[in-house]
Amino acid sequence: MSAILTLLDRQPRHRLWAAALLWMLLVGYADFLTGFEIAFSLFYLGPVALAAWSISRAGGLLLAAACAGTWLLANLLAGEQPSSLLIAYWNTVTLAAIFFVVSLLLSELRRHFEHEKRLSRTDFLTGALNGRAFYEIAAAELTRADRYGRPLSIMYIDLDDFKLVNDRLGHGAGDALLQSVASTMARGTRAIDITACMGGDEFVVLMPETGQEAARITGARLQQALLKVMQEHHWPVTFSIGILTCVEPPSSVDEMVGLADRLMYAAKQSGKNTIACSAGEG
Repeated sequence: MSAILTLLDRQPRHRLWAAALLWMLLVGYADFLTGFEIAFSLFYLGPVALAAWSISRAGGLLLAAACAGTWLLANLLAGEQPSSLLIAYWNTVTLAAIFFVVSLLLSELRRHFEHEKRLSRTDFLTGALNGRAFYEIAAAELTRADRYGRPLSIMYIDLDDFKLVNDRLGHGAGDALLQSVASTMARGTRAIDITACMGGDEFVVLMPETGQEAARITGARLQQALLKVMQEHHWPVTFSIGILTCVEPPSSVDEMVGLADRLMYAAKQSGKNTIACSAGEG
């Protein structure tokens, strides 16, 4: 089931519309062929569900109305002769209402599903991606870099003396600091870069299509932006950064992160608030 939902999510909107409309027409034609005496309305829920889940709430409601109209037309063409137009109108409106309710319920379910999905991939405090989401995206980037022979850089950042902020100013100040770091990193990186909180006071940035010199410049610029924020809030924190550029991608995300982590510790051991860079091959 999850594979089907994933496949639907990858489809462009116009293709989903075409599939929903074709499904509705096929059901309507089958409804016509079976005659008005055989109940066929249940099968219209298929295109309604597809539109509500994969297109939009409005799309689901539109398909619900269209399916109710198709049902009425199929029955009339099949020879049904209601005793009055009021009865035909009432039956159609009742069916449309059922379709509307199903569409709204599925749209709301999809909204909650997406919300929970975002929560499962997001660090609750900073709003940045969490380690789980980072590993998923990084694995895809490693594959892409290997396939096309493109450089890939990763930046591992540790907050020097972060514990002092919690001890002296309280955990509220520590939380505000982490949130400020995450927002500063989001502003200081490109849209294609992947920024994540790896837990505690450590962050990581994956930089696709980025060589060693560009990664070093980005790291230095980001470090200065972060230090400026720390100074503005009088937070006694600096940043040790390890930057690894992979000429050839390593064998796994774990290996890549581990190498960048070791570079970060080398920067920290050299006096903190420094950047250690290296180019390596997998």
